[in-house]
Amino acid sequence: MGAGAFVCGEETALMASIEGLRGEPRPRPPFPAQKGLWGQPSNINNVETYANVPQIILNGAAWFASMGYKKSTGTKTFSMAGDVKNTGLIEVPFGITLREIIYDVGGGIKGDKKFKAVQTGGPMGGCLPESKLDLPMDYEALASAGSILGSGGLVVMDEDTCMVDIARFFMEFTQDESCGKCTPCRVGTRRILEILTRICEGNGKPEDIDTLRNLCEQINENSLCGLGKGAPNPVVSTLTHFLDEYEAHIYEKRCPAKVCKSLIRFEIIDGPCTGCSLCARNCPVNAISGERRQTHVIDPDICIKCGICEQICPYDAIEIF
Repeated sequence: MGAGAFVCGEETALMASIEGLRGEPRPRPPFPAQKGLWGQPSNINNVETYANVPQIILNGAAWFASMGYKKSTGTKTFSMAGDVKNTGLIEVPFGITLREIIYDVGGGIKGDKKFKAVQTGGPMGGCLPESKLDLPMDYEALASAGSILGSGGLVVMDEDTCMVDIARFFMEFTQDESCGKCTPCRVGTRRILEILTRICEGNGKPEDIDTLRNLCEQINENSLCGLGKGAPNPVVSTLTHFLDEYEAHIYEKRCPAKVCKSLIRFEIIDGPCTGCSLCARNCPVNAISGERRQTHVIDPDICIKCGICEQICPYDAIEIF
């Protein structure tokens, strides 16, 4: 057991944990196959890899290699989540495209909304836009697109997703899971998280984009293990494919997806509003006022932008700006 630490997915950190030590990665060389668990030659693989071995022995290597794509032979399991109709664990041959996975296996986007991005490879994977949907799922193709296959995570995102906020979310996770052994990961991820948080709060600076790129490069090059090297991927990929959203947050103080609370406001539109007072009765902070059968008003100084009013309004009278 890795004591619940995400970093123990890295083989040398897992070995340290098995030995009763703090789950931190070790410098290589020596590699585990030379000197691993308790100083002995060790081979650590995940369950998915070991599960393939009996089938290869029973059916032969040629059978296994007949499935897949180029150097990536066989099948791969993916955990598909997010804004897709069919979520769950799937097994597909390498080489299948992202479009086939999302629309054929996954059934398309929830609510038939527009696809925006998909993150592959878990929290350290890159976020790929619609232009990459016909990318074959294999190690080399994903690496060339700025992402990874990783643990097989697939998070599908629709048009209502803020990519700056997504980068912040995943950086918050990797920063929290950093073991702290090496400075680039321990300190670098904290600095990136601070910048992304500031941008989402409407306090971004023009120089933040270059600072983020520089930090990502330094962390990737100098971190001790795969967690630190992969931590910048969500930031780098969103900067590459969704730079316009960063610029909108920084220069226009606007969240195009209307997600970042500091950059949006709720208003009740005169006309659709019938003054039913349903929104006022359900507002948790009493920010909505008005007489029955008259257009109500939201007090922006009190509103916490929870979105309850917009969700329950039967007349679609509340808009987010």
